Amino acid sequence: MSRADHDVVVIGGGQAGLAVAYYLRRAEIDFVVLNADDRPGGAWLHTWESLRLFSPAGYSSLPGWPMPSSRTAGFPTRDEVIDYLTRYEERYRLPIERPCDVRSVERDGELLRLEFEDRRSITARAVVSATGTWRAPYIPAYADRDRFRGVQLHSADYQNPDPFVGKRVLIVGGGNSGAQILAEVSEGAETVWVTRKDPVFLPDDVDGRVLFERASARVPGDFDPAANTTLGDIVMVPPVKAARDRGVLNAVRPFERFTESGVVWRDGSESRHDAVLWCTGFRPATDHLRSLGVVESDGRIEVVDQRSVKEPRLWLAGYGNWTGAASATLIGAGRTARELVPRISAALAEAKSSPDLDGRT
Repeated sequence: MSRADHDVVVIGGGQAGLAVAYYLRRAEIDFVVLNADDRPGGAWLHTWESLRLFSPAGYSSLPGWPMPSSRTAGFPTRDEVIDYLTRYEERYRLPIERPCDVRSVERDGELLRLEFEDRRSITARAVVSATGTWRAPYIPAYADRDRFRGVQLHSADYQNPDPFVGKRVLIVGGGNSGAQILAEVSEGAETVWVTRKDPVFLPDDVDGRVLFERASARVPGDFDPAANTTLGDIVMVPPVKAARDRGVLNAVRPFERFTESGVVWRDGSESRHDAVLWCTGFRPATDHLRSLGVVESDGRIEVVDQRSVKEPRLWLAGYGNWTGAASATLIGAGRTARELVPRISAALAEAKSSPDLDGRT
């Protein structure tokens, strides 16, 4: 068998990559984590300033070390999550290289070769892709969107409401990001909230733990008080409650098309707007895997137990339920990594016992 630089390379140093690294270290597997950012924190580095978790710290922890309670009233802030992830790396002395941007993953005989933007490369017997979704923001197709002369900004790039004070703003998207961004932008701007269907608001006394448990449920069963909740349902965190009290949580259905100065609605009426904030979610950030011929049109990869069907030396972590129940959440990342690493270990052992196997289907 050819000698690899590492048995396992993990691409992505966010919460999913750290959870996988924790269990790889416990299993005494040779590995390295490659992180494109220049500091710890993963996607949390790029979220808006006022973002808070909507579950307690103890319910938002990675394996081995609980997240400390928030230093302020309520749930942990974005900066507290970044601090936790930073100290988590230090606590377990995880081998992380940064900034290290992987351009592509290629087949190299019985190994996989990772090519970097700076033209370096390394080889691995197995690769775990844990790049998440932040680098692949999704904006739905709307007629004449390029004609609009106002500001268009995806939630991936939104930081705070200051640029929108006194403006007329369309906020598109009915999930938690849409509701939370609407809540703070509407304090200083005239807002219209556009959603495909009526948003689903959880009861005031229900936090994100309910969402995570529903997303992680393995078997059907009763689950009060929100038996049919999904991760898209809106948690009534204090800013969203305040927005409700101000009467701005009233969503309308999508418009028909853009004009230079606004939009045309389905009834033919027009309205003027200065900006559109797209809170419309993300797709998997998997462009670095396209050279393997495994990426589908929606960015997903066909997997069984987190293992690529078309390239069994490739494993996926942290992209959503298709790579493990609730795997895109802090607590879910740990649960799915705990299941993933024994599978990787078994596959590596099997490959060693079959020296002529090159890992291809």
